[in-house]
Amino acid sequence: MLEAVEVTARQTIQTVQAIKVALMNYKHRIRDQHKFYSQDLINNLFTHPYTKIDFLQRDLGVSRLTATKYLDVLAETGFLKKQKIGRSNYYVNLALNQILLSQHGKSS
Repeated sequence: MLEAVEVTARQTIQTVQAIKVALMNYKHRIRDQHKFYSQDLINNLFTHPYTKIDFLQRDLGVSRLTATKYLDVLAETGFLKKQKIGRSNYYVNLALNQILLSQHGKSS
């Protein structure tokens, strides 16, 4: 039982470290490539594996048009994947999603 706890703890530490690396990577790359970089933007992108226009509006205090522009540009430059589900657009954080999917595969 303790061995299982140890394995799970090690996997969790690896996941947290991978997320930290991805976050820093996005932070530097977005800051270098886009004038609209902010720490609030990075926090929004790494709060969940995806974000929506409404979330960005709320978290950054920007208009719907501005939030849409930011997310569309980040999708065009490969940080996010835009997916339309129903009437809403979801923007999947590619790096975070990959980390979570690979971690899920290890635990199965």
